[in-house]
Amino acid sequence: MSPAITRSRRSRTLAGLAAVGMIAGLTTAAPASAGTEQWSPETAPAEKRAVAIGAGGAVSSVDPDATAVGIEVLRRGGTAADAAVATAAALGVTEPYSAGIGGGGFFVHYDAATGEVGTIDGRETAPSAMPRDAFLDPETGQPYPFFPDMVTSGVSVGVPGTPATWEAALREWGTYSLAEALRPATRLARRGFVVDEEFREQTLDNAERFSAITPTAELFLPDGDAPELGSVFRNHDLARTYAELGRHGAGWFYTGEIAGEIADTVRNPPRSGHTDLPVPPGRLSTGDMAAYAIARPEPTRHDYRGYEVVGMAPPSSGGTTVGELLNILERFDTSVMSTEQVLHHYLEASALAYADRARYLGDLAFVEVPVGELLSDDFAAERACELDPRSAADKPVAAGTADGDYDPGCSATGIEVPHRQGEEGLSTTHLSVVDKWGNVVAYTLTIEQTGGSGITVPGRGFLLNNELTDFSHVYDPDDPNRIEGGKRPRSSMSPTIVLRDGEPWLALGSPGGSTIITTVAQTLVNRIDLGMDLPTALAAPRATQRNTVTVSAEAGFRDAHGAALEGYGHRFSTTQEIGAAAAVEILPDGTVQAVAEPHRRGGGAAAVVLPAR
Repeated sequence: MSPAITRSRRSRTLAGLAAVGMIAGLTTAAPASAGTEQWSPETAPAEKRAVAIGAGGAVSSVDPDATAVGIEVLRRGGTAADAAVATAAALGVTEPYSAGIGGGGFFVHYDAATGEVGTIDGRETAPSAMPRDAFLDPETGQPYPFFPDMVTSGVSVGVPGTPATWEAALREWGTYSLAEALRPATRLARRGFVVDEEFREQTLDNAERFSAITPTAELFLPDGDAPELGSVFRNHDLARTYAELGRHGAGWFYTGEIAGEIADTVRNPPRSGHTDLPVPPGRLSTGDMAAYAIARPEPTRHDYRGYEVVGMAPPSSGGTTVGELLNILERFDTSVMSTEQVLHHYLEASALAYADRARYLGDLAFVEVPVGELLSDDFAAERACELDPRSAADKPVAAGTADGDYDPGCSATGIEVPHRQGEEGLSTTHLSVVDKWGNVVAYTLTIEQTGGSGITVPGRGFLLNNELTDFSHVYDPDDPNRIEGGKRPRSSMSPTIVLRDGEPWLALGSPGGSTIITTVAQTLVNRIDLGMDLPTALAAPRATQRNTVTVSAEAGFRDAHGAALEGYGHRFSTTQEIGAAAAVEILPDGTVQAVAEPHRRGGGAAAVVLPAR
């Protein structure tokens, strides 16, 4: 296999664009010094495209550089897994506040040769010595304020799972070596990308946190300010780290010199002294790094109106909660409903599924999760008894009893679940890939909060996650998401592959914390129940009901549907945006349609190898 990609995306030449008729690559100008330099025509960002149709394979992600990397891998004969890893590595360069080797994620893969779906659980793990009161301020006995105090700490950092995920995916389904897959992102880190408004704003939003950590401030706040709009941001430290990771393999990350550097950084955060943030130290050790292992759980599966929806098992709550939501909705004939009637049912089914998520979901290695029962039609039928087609229930609703003993007479009573404080950051990212052989990847990865823990490993160029804040902050022995050493915190990441007649039809996922589940589910409802094409289904305004008193909705959703749904008793609050999905659909004629967000989070980037003419 030839080495992957000599070019990438925000920085490219017009000649390159003309030569390939689509996404091309970086110029070959000599790299400048570390940091930023001013814009030049050779590094001008190209236009993002939200929809692309064609053949030969497709990639959809939030970022044009990353999408271009994946497309070039596919063009050079790489598989969907090769392209997914290369794309993810590029996202670690251009979207360092959302993803990178300091975090983790969930990888779902359809193998065209066998028809099998496999998964990789690359979720971060808690240090073995993590105490139950890890998030309590010893002076007050109460949880630290979530943002910025709790997030910006060594306590919040789990053992990263991303490098192990990449190596495992390539070994199982790829043809590239890790070094080959990392090469384009390494070049991108050296040559740089053009700073856009989103990157600058995210940096400024986290300036207080970043200035608290010396290496973070040096990298992302040069001269005390965020990189200027239109400047070229380079990360030579990350380029060197990627090069070493490629040479030595993931084992080096977990047992080599860098493992000690990560552990020391967590246990002794390199504070600058320029802020009042406490930045408490964590307990992650080299032993925790060496002990890390990916998991390979069976994917979740359920049928929805003739489609098979395949997702991620716990500690992701995505597969079971998306599945239960759709299974409840399937008890009702949406084909005879108005749009607002369908949306009412979607919101009510969502509240029921989230109640059960809180009651049952945690790490399978520590908690007995009734996955089969949560996805069973009988349980969905019992839960559907609680859905009134004419009126919204008072929230929060009670959880169901997923024990295999279900009442067809709709007389079962629910279980009240106490509210448990826990937070999921919104700054995750997702990519969807299809190759020319029909292999499919849906991969969601994250460092949790925008900017993760805010802690950069000195000299390594990447931020560490704050994933452990996904645990419930106050220990409760009855809570499936309670803090325990070595445990993976519950996640809402929902990488999803949908099959039609046993063949792949759609790959989908999104960032957005606990709204990921409803973003994926609503997109599927739009596509399947409301008959929208994929671009329309993905762009449509969103609302999320997570068993809360009010429905959080985008302004466009309230404008279009709010008045009618308020007639059912729904109460709304407005949020700027929900999710940022990336999807690929295989069309009936065998061509592929890649679809990214047209506007949310600045818009995404969709591309195909051979565009339709």
